[in-house]
Amino acid sequence: MGDEAIPVKCLVWDLDNTLWQGTLLEGDNVRLADAVREVIVSLDSRGILQSVASKNDHEPAWRKLEQLGVAEYFLLPEIGWGPKSDSVRRIADELRFAHTAVAFVDDQPAERAEVAFHLPEVRCYSPEQVLDLPTLPEFTPATVTEDSRQRRRMYQANFRRTAEQSAFTGPDEDFLRSLELVVRIADADADDLARIEELTVRTSQMNATGVHYSDTVLRELCADPSHDVLVISMADRFGPHGAVGVLLLARNTEFWHLKLLATSCRVVSFGAGALILNWLIDQAFQARVHLVADFRQTERNRMMEIAYRFAGFTTDPCTCASAYGTPPDPDIQRLHLVPDRRSTPDTIRLVSEGLPTG
Repeated sequence: MGDEAIPVKCLVWDLDNTLWQGTLLEGDNVRLADAVREVIVSLDSRGILQSVASKNDHEPAWRKLEQLGVAEYFLLPEIGWGPKSDSVRRIADELRFAHTAVAFVDDQPAERAEVAFHLPEVRCYSPEQVLDLPTLPEFTPATVTEDSRQRRRMYQANFRRTAEQSAFTGPDEDFLRSLELVVRIADADADDLARIEELTVRTSQMNATGVHYSDTVLRELCADPSHDVLVISMADRFGPHGAVGVLLLARNTEFWHLKLLATSCRVVSFGAGALILNWLIDQAFQARVHLVADFRQTERNRMMEIAYRFAGFTTDPCTCASAYGTPPDPDIQRLHLVPDRRSTPDTIRLVSEGLPTG
């Protein structure tokens, strides 16, 4: 797969003679070109996060970004004197992004080479390419949803949430209760499909199969009475998390087939993945059917495998699964579970109309 097929989730900027013209510590009257400002705003509106990796003194550099009116666009700025590769790595790790989803722009060929050597999957660009970035395929998402447009603000809210958690002195359960978390599980409608397609593309750590479902396929499944396409959204007192999960279910007489479960890694720590699985298991128990789940191991979805196993899914044989035939993809495992009654944790309020049990 070529680089152009892999979307960039975060662009990391150098400052001097890259984001702005001039060198701050040399006393230059640095300026931000209007065209570069437009690139920053354009990428932000597409849901592409942005950060800074600059060799500068932090306080004056950040103050200059504030004076230029663009500081709010940059998450997790790394402004100091260490290697740029270390800065880019820390940003990617904090965002939980694969290096393939990160890009770096710097005016110094030596700095680009240093990052490329230590982080070969990070794509590097020169300042001469900056104005063309919004036209490149890797910076052009197939769809731009409302969640995309709000992505930076949702990450910023999550940083405030995390900071409050670090300062919280009580048990983790008490902190989760203090968040006033609400999870909604609902049938997807036409307005949700773009968000769901985006989730199947962007989510890798908590994606059971890594399969991308296009808008066209999702519309067909929504119209199919034997399928349920469910979107999971989440909010708390800090604001909305947006759409954080998608569940694709085929309902048969004796068993339900969970074709896809994908949740954002941003909500793993709140127990959202376990909540969704336990809700589905309880719904299957009430319908008196078994559950069969597709799982395809990838380099990054070990967390999802653990979630399935912890919920009780196994590879033990069952007539319901064997009668369904073998998966079309030989890499897909069919996991099985005989449902039992499951409860909702008291740290989250769940809102759902439920699934048909007949």
